[in-house]
Amino acid sequence: MRILLTGATGYIGKRLLPELLKKDHEVICVVRDKSRFIVPTGHESKIEVVEHDFLEPFPENKSLNFDKAYYLLHSMSGNTRGFEEKERTCAHNFTELADRANCKQIIYLSGLTNQDKLSKHLESRKMVEQILKKAKTPLTTLKAGIIVGSGSASFEIIRDLVEKLPVMVAPKWINTRCQPIAIRNVIQYLTGVIEHDECKGNSYDIGGPEVLTYREMLLGYAKSRRLNRRIITVPVMTPRLSSKWLYFVTSTTYNLAVNLVDSMKVEVICEENRIREIIQTDLLTYKESIDLAFSRIGQNLVASSWKDSFVAGNATYDLQDFVEVPQYGCFKDIKKKTAPNRKKTINNVFAIGGNRGWYYGNSLWQLRGLLDKLVGGVGLRRGRTNQTRIDEGDVIDFWRVIVANRDKGRLLLYAEMKLPGEAWLEFNMEGEKLVQTATFRPRGLAGRLYWYTMLPFHAFIFRGMLRNLVEYKQ
Repeated sequence: MRILLTGATGYIGKRLLPELLKKDHEVICVVRDKSRFIVPTGHESKIEVVEHDFLEPFPENKSLNFDKAYYLLHSMSGNTRGFEEKERTCAHNFTELADRANCKQIIYLSGLTNQDKLSKHLESRKMVEQILKKAKTPLTTLKAGIIVGSGSASFEIIRDLVEKLPVMVAPKWINTRCQPIAIRNVIQYLTGVIEHDECKGNSYDIGGPEVLTYREMLLGYAKSRRLNRRIITVPVMTPRLSSKWLYFVTSTTYNLAVNLVDSMKVEVICEENRIREIIQTDLLTYKESIDLAFSRIGQNLVASSWKDSFVAGNATYDLQDFVEVPQYGCFKDIKKKTAPNRKKTINNVFAIGGNRGWYYGNSLWQLRGLLDKLVGGVGLRRGRTNQTRIDEGDVIDFWRVIVANRDKGRLLLYAEMKLPGEAWLEFNMEGEKLVQTATFRPRGLAGRLYWYTMLPFHAFIFRGMLRNLVEYKQ
């Protein structure tokens, strides 16, 4: 089946694409900037990349043929005003393209719009649905509230607030009810509706198994992350002040904060569950969703079961293309160095740890291992599973191997030492350069203090390690 995917570089699109490929679909990815989209190696025959901005009509002298189309475009983060007109223009131009292609189904991910009084954002989402309904192509609308997954705007605000603030002073919208849903379940519904003809022309509310207030979500997050947090509600805090509060405390943009605060005053709760009779899936609880978002590898569906998938044998694509290190709420140390000999550099990377050591400051690595053992960690005592080869799932001292691809020159390690957070160490050959990236996702204030305390050591340890990986002669 040929499928048109808009928003392929966005939060939902990036998680939907691997699932569509997994089901052996051909995907046309429409993006505004081709440079932001990288076609996974080995999928060139299944992916067509088209550069187009739906604020403009699709050129009449160009034709696209596709059976189904996903509409995942929105303008909420761009402006506090005027985004409604952009949404209207994009929707009209999209429906014209779908009708010209004789598309058989449009799938639209919208917001829950069951209340009489809606925010500007939700009103805009509802308006887009009405425009898409006017197309000749049957429309399937999935309406979701808060989507729980690392990278979603709402979830990242929750993460920032809880991680940074032991005591939160919150406005009264903190008691607004909503029905959060895990990103995994959203993707399951999105992929499921194209397989059921009875979904054409229908609209469905999708939500998780619980109705929670934002207060309960914040405190639930804190509990999952083992953080003690207190929330104080104040009776008076204007939307403008609330937006500025979110903007200064979290990593969101001011425009997005304004639109989110406007929406947070509206209850977003499902009114029907017909979709569950058609697409049967195990809905994750809020806690399970958080645990999945903070899984040890990646922030997408493929990564959550990486080891079984790698050895499944039936896969027709390389799952390593989809394993990601988390990008949000993290500190990073990125260093690059040109490698005179690509092959020798990759061999050095894949010989790291165990008897070979860490190429620089081995005594400091040993001290870190000793300190880890003193607090009940694994230390460096585990060494390497094999001194000559590395496979996914292997142990290297106090690291676990997540990705080991010698051909591509990529090695991704996850730290199993005792830490106030989670850590990854990645080596990746980009052309003739070795890119070394240390990523740390802190847990609360203790995690942030740990990172800043270790900065002086990281400065010369990581620099020396990169230099010797490139220059070490075997």
